[in-house]
Amino acid sequence: MRIDAHHHLWDLSVRDQPWTSDVPALRRTFTAAELRPALERNAIDATIVVQTIAVPEETPELLALTCTDPQVRAVVGWTDLTDPGIADRLAELREQPGGSALVGIRHGIQDETDPQWPARPEVRRGITSVAAAGLVYDLLVRPDQLPSAVRAVRELPDVRFVLDHAGNPVVSPDGLASWTALLTDLAECPNVTVKLSGLVTRTGGAPAAAAALRPYADVLFTTMGPDRLMYGSDWPVCLLAAEYDEVVAVAASLTEELSADEREAVFGTTATRWYGIPS
Repeated sequence: MRIDAHHHLWDLSVRDQPWTSDVPALRRTFTAAELRPALERNAIDATIVVQTIAVPEETPELLALTCTDPQVRAVVGWTDLTDPGIADRLAELREQPGGSALVGIRHGIQDETDPQWPARPEVRRGITSVAAAGLVYDLLVRPDQLPSAVRAVRELPDVRFVLDHAGNPVVSPDGLASWTALLTDLAECPNVTVKLSGLVTRTGGAPAAAAALRPYADVLFTTMGPDRLMYGSDWPVCLLAAEYDEVVAVAASLTEELSADEREAVFGTTATRWYGIPS
């Protein structure tokens, strides 16, 4: 089963997405129906839809979608990590229509001004509650927050983490060096996997993306290995730099030297195993 382990959906007629207010290309509704032809062209069998904004109403809507769209198999939702009643909130989400499709929780740490936000005691308690509920915690961080995220992974060994967008590295020689050191440390922690997602938008676009990202992919293959990597399109955010087909082509190019089993891990089995998605 080929899986797109990271994409988004939103309907501006239902709820505003304030973060798109200065991004005209994303300032519209994006539906599963619009994405479906691209999935079919690229033989993607299933997807994981990921939260976009920190409001409690969004996650139940994404869960309900899994009841009607067979390709959307799982949801990484949102809940307030600092809520003392987070265990109850997670249980309530599980009781929603489609609640069994909840596989993880994410908060947009990259929107927090504090680079040490993942180290706050109340945040750590919330992440621990996510793990206690049998869910994965997705880390979405800026480069300056990556050291704190690495420490969280190391100091919470009972939590299953996923590092979204490979930590959003700065694509430059200096950025590669600092990111490589952190990812090498992170790879020593067996409780984390990494999404090969959201990286094309950090380059000049699809024509040059594979070459620009090759050194980063090589680091990931060497340190993490294919069994700890998973493909994600980051659609529709990827449209800022490339069409869906182009994003898949870049991922295929970066993995072309892997064995068939290793490519299968990146494009499917890592996601099914880590998130617990039935095949």
